[in-house]
Amino acid sequence: MQIPARIGGRPVSADEWIEVLSPYDGAPVARVPALGADHVAEAVAAAEAALARGDFPRPRRAEVLERAAELLAERTEEFAVTIAREAGMPIRDARGETRRCVATIRFAAVEARKLAGEVVPLDGPLAFALRHPVGVVAAITPFPFPLSLVAHKLGPAIAAGCPVVLKPAEPTPVSAIRLVDLLVEAGLPADWISVVTGTGASAGFPLAAHPGLALITFTGSVEVGRHIEEAAPHKRVLLELGSNVPLIVEPDADLDRVIAATRQGGFSYAGQSCISPQRVLASHEIYDKLLYGLRAAVATLTVGDPLAEETDVGPLITAAAAARVESWLADARAAGAEVTGGKRRGSLLTPAVVADPPRHLDVYRREVLGPVITVTPYRDLDEAIALANDGGYGLQAGIFTSDLGAALRAARELTFGGVLINQAPAFRADRQQVNEMTELRFVMVSA
Repeated sequence: MQIPARIGGRPVSADEWIEVLSPYDGAPVARVPALGADHVAEAVAAAEAALARGDFPRPRRAEVLERAAELLAERTEEFAVTIAREAGMPIRDARGETRRCVATIRFAAVEARKLAGEVVPLDGPLAFALRHPVGVVAAITPFPFPLSLVAHKLGPAIAAGCPVVLKPAEPTPVSAIRLVDLLVEAGLPADWISVVTGTGASAGFPLAAHPGLALITFTGSVEVGRHIEEAAPHKRVLLELGSNVPLIVEPDADLDRVIAATRQGGFSYAGQSCISPQRVLASHEIYDKLLYGLRAAVATLTVGDPLAEETDVGPLITAAAAARVESWLADARAAGAEVTGGKRRGSLLTPAVVADPPRHLDVYRREVLGPVITVTPYRDLDEAIALANDGGYGLQAGIFTSDLGAALRAARELTFGGVLINQAPAFRADRQQVNEMTELRFVMVSA
């Protein structure tokens, strides 16, 4: 099945095509065009023209988003199957992914209705500030969560009134294209969003470097994110980069709750999430008990076909990705760490628990993006916070404790953008992103 890209409201093909294959068994899912710099320039020009028309007012934007959420809710199963096939996400999780996308779009509709200026208190003249769209937005998305992460960029952009050029991840473009089609069906002006499919080199970097953009929003690796930042010195850049999420477990924590949260958060979508708990830091008082409980819980996870209802853990995005994680686990074993699980068959990898690995290992220090957690003991909260902060990443962290003082201290001292208390890190909201996609303009009225 050939699925065209979309530029300025029209379908676009190319001389070369990208094969989208199932990560589970390599079965063909679709073919999308391999676009390049000329297509990117055409897409940005179409977005600039749409912005210049100025015919998409805020109430209408909210209505479109609300209608899109309704349509998507009606088609949950259709989208879930697409996600399971192209991304390898287990079907039960793919339904949850679709429902999260519905919630994200609804949230964006609310923000579109709330988006307004503000009164500036001055003595004398009437003064206020109005919010205007910042301009054309480039949205570059990764393969993890190929529907909801696209919605986390498109929803705020539409709410803010910004036309978008979307570059979806090369392995998972189908659900993104179908979401854009659904938005147009819901009433979005057809030229408001262009979708340029292709590789990072052929389409992604030419898009990031295009001078017609006002803002780039990117989710992906640290290396690529920094490259984009360097290539766009005069643009507003929103980066959500990789992570190595620590989860501190204090001696007074509810261990059953910790185990359940880690089993779910650490291994859903085969751990391929930037906010999956990866480093479990356990008080030495409960380390042995927690390690035993985690191993037992993880052993109950079913690995296999993402379209099977019983599957908990599907494939990694490619066999090469699974082989990389397997090699990191082999390094951990060679260094003396005790590893349970981690057996590979093609792109499938059984969930692994690594007990107290040496701190220099990739499986401990880097973002694994696989079904792996490490469990490390610590003496006291001082050491736990130091270990958590010594990771080189800063998206989210978590702590489980019944001591409010310890929880608030962790919230103050953990150097992360988000700290979650008594739950595994997995939360996000988009209000600030909507504001980032606007600019304030000061107005003063004199009699």
